[in-house]
Amino acid sequence: MTDERYWEKMIDVTCAIIRDEMERILIVQKGEKSGHPLKWEFPGGKCRQGEAFEDCILREIREELVMDIVICGRLEPVEYDYGTIKIRLIPFVCDTLIEEPELKEHKAYRWIVPADLPGVDFLEADVLVAEQYLALATAKSREQENEGCRTIPDEEGAPLNEQELIDFINRLMSMKEADWLAGSALIHPALPEKLLEYSYNNENKLAFRASWVLTKVCDKYPEIIQPHLHKIVRTLPYMKNESVIRSFMRILSFCDMQAFSEGEHGMLADYCLSGLNSPDTAIAIKAYAMEILYRLTVLYPQLGNEVAASIRSVMEEGSPGITSKGKTVLRKITGITSGS
Repeated sequence: MTDERYWEKMIDVTCAIIRDEMERILIVQKGEKSGHPLKWEFPGGKCRQGEAFEDCILREIREELVMDIVICGRLEPVEYDYGTIKIRLIPFVCDTLIEEPELKEHKAYRWIVPADLPGVDFLEADVLVAEQYLALATAKSREQENEGCRTIPDEEGAPLNEQELIDFINRLMSMKEADWLAGSALIHPALPEKLLEYSYNNENKLAFRASWVLTKVCDKYPEIIQPHLHKIVRTLPYMKNESVIRSFMRILSFCDMQAFSEGEHGMLADYCLSGLNSPDTAIAIKAYAMEILYRLTVLYPQLGNEVAASIRSVMEEGSPGITSKGKTVLRKITGITSGS
């Protein structure tokens, strides 16, 4: 009877190993009044009755950190007995493009490189997850060193095998691989078009990673992306995958707005203003929207007052990162409107 009561206390909890563009991992710190004061953990939470583990982690990260993530993999569950309760912790490896989470339940957060994981004062179950992730990451790195990560032809003019390209994108595990693939756009002119095509795929993992690599192509060779910008602008209002939207908005935030038609300027202005004024828009998207609106205001100073009002409204309820970005953009817009 004792054993039955004991096992009834086991609960399923999900956690996310969230990686950013620089391969850093997000960890969060519990508050002083929590059951484990000031301990660090991977963000996540308890599963609701009947809730799939994947749905649970996506929900928990949105609720705790106001972040959107893409699930890239899943580690083996770990179990730990905390005395009063025993948990089964289900870890997911996830990617994000958001730079600053908005803390709703935790005291602090840090982005750390994987090598620093052993030195973190983690909760006991999270220690086991950290060890498992570090071991897998180390093994993956050694495998790449021994066998090489390049499965895509690196000779100019060599044909791209579409299935190999999709598999390669789905297996991307590091910035190095993404940078190499982006760099191959010079010898594979069809690559940017394929990356854009995959960005519209219904499979979120492929779409996110393809759009992520596309941003790196833009960073390296902006002239290669130029022919595809018009499609990106015209499809933005119909996009549902927020991870891809972030990638597209990042690309557009660095663009010369004179490359677009007046009609496209109007579409962009409407889309960005709508995003700024919506409470459901992700923080990173709002930050990119501010930059795009500033660039449009350079061409159309009469937009300045409306854009400034929207930015001030966002800043009143925004995170420190949004507030800082808003102040910077407002200063630039003020310079334009006062000059005109």
